[in-house]
Amino acid sequence: MVDKSKSIFGNEISAKAYRKAVKSKAKYARKYGDDSNADYSVKLVKNACLNKPLGVEDIRVDEGEGDIPFDTEKGIIVGNIRMGFGHYRISIAMASAANALGYKPYWMDLNSYKNTTCTKVIGAQNDLYSMGSRLSQKSRLFNRVFWEPMNYEGFRQLTYNASDQKNAELMAPVFKNVPKDIPVIGTHVWPAQAALHAGMKYVVNAIPDNWPMALHFAEGSVHTIQTHQSYIGYRILNGMKKKEVLKPMPEDSLVYTGHYIDHELVANIERDCEARLNRKKNGEPMRFLLTIGGAGAQRELFAAVIKHLLPLIKLKKAALYVNVGDYKQVWEELVKSIDGLADISTTHFNDWDDTNSFAEGAIDGRVEGVHAFWHENIFEAVYCTNLLMRSADVLVTKPSELAFYPIPKLFLKRIGGHEKWGAIHSAEFGEGSLECEDIPHTLQMIDMFLNETTLFEEMCKCINVNKTIGLYDGAYKAVEIAMELKNK
Repeated sequence: MVDKSKSIFGNEISAKAYRKAVKSKAKYARKYGDDSNADYSVKLVKNACLNKPLGVEDIRVDEGEGDIPFDTEKGIIVGNIRMGFGHYRISIAMASAANALGYKPYWMDLNSYKNTTCTKVIGAQNDLYSMGSRLSQKSRLFNRVFWEPMNYEGFRQLTYNASDQKNAELMAPVFKNVPKDIPVIGTHVWPAQAALHAGMKYVVNAIPDNWPMALHFAEGSVHTIQTHQSYIGYRILNGMKKKEVLKPMPEDSLVYTGHYIDHELVANIERDCEARLNRKKNGEPMRFLLTIGGAGAQRELFAAVIKHLLPLIKLKKAALYVNVGDYKQVWEELVKSIDGLADISTTHFNDWDDTNSFAEGAIDGRVEGVHAFWHENIFEAVYCTNLLMRSADVLVTKPSELAFYPIPKLFLKRIGGHEKWGAIHSAEFGEGSLECEDIPHTLQMIDMFLNETTLFEEMCKCINVNKTIGLYDGAYKAVEIAMELKNK
């Protein structure tokens, strides 16, 4: 095995940083074990939520043998973790594109194999990240002194990648009995790194962010990127060893693709934008989609938005979708803190058929009031937003992975400095607002969407134009790149 922690694209890592990386792996091995010699079974199981619409089958590890064979000709693995909802959502986009292109998507969540060292290591880091996200919204001091700098500059440094690469060696065993010639698209760097350590032959590393960070490197894979600005930053490893000029990434290691978006959304862009414009013209309630992320942060901001919209919802000038994901307690807290919210709300709780029925009917039907969605199943919790997006007019979200979706967007305050570049990119392409860094500016933007026509109409027009230049074709292209690696 090549030691990927000593040199990154020909840039040597210092002996001190390398020792730190080795110690990091040793620490996790002591705490969670080292199962490098394990011989985990693998089997395929139909995904209860995504098999019917997208043909997705889950790769289960250490659960015995199955009777569904791998399709080594048309199969493609989407390797992911749950760290927030973003990486799951990008994975769904990849699975959707693969299915639309005639391939067989396999879902491999490295954070779901409870008895493995891999999942234990990822779970520990995921818990820390979620805690940090929530704390950053409660403490300005913590956010300014630690969280923003870590997400902006800490993850940017090559030394961080060196430690991640060493830790990823502990994640490789889950791939042992997965057919090595099935292409892998990692929608988080750890599955991409683990796949390479395990000897998977064809790996694409789908980078999610619009801020170049060494965190996202998986040398040996083809890296894909959603924006041209980020492409340049990654190619030259900009700022990844302070001000030092570094050796660039090889030309064939990085490919610009455009945004990673579900086929179902891309295929219906023109129809959905036309419906939005018609609702605005006809004076129907403007539909806002408010979605909470997997870290469960920003509840106070949610409450402020809902309180502001409530009188307008009662006057039928606005309507609201609230997806709290798998955080039922968030809805319960909102109901307790906002007088009258429960009275005008319809809950769609843990009933996937009901959610699908509502989402489908809302595309052409009329919507009034507040509709709240909660699903215990993680796939349903994430995919719910994707289904509601087609019939929504404005997506209200922090500028994370949802910043790239083809719908008019109102951006809430970021969680982590790297996210701000998602809002900047969206605003430059005319499909989203600037980041609203406090509640008054957020409410101002809501009123502009409601009371003006130009802002909203221009966003819809820009989305249509952006489709013609392939801005939303990133998922298709990532899948095509993965299959081309195999067919060379």
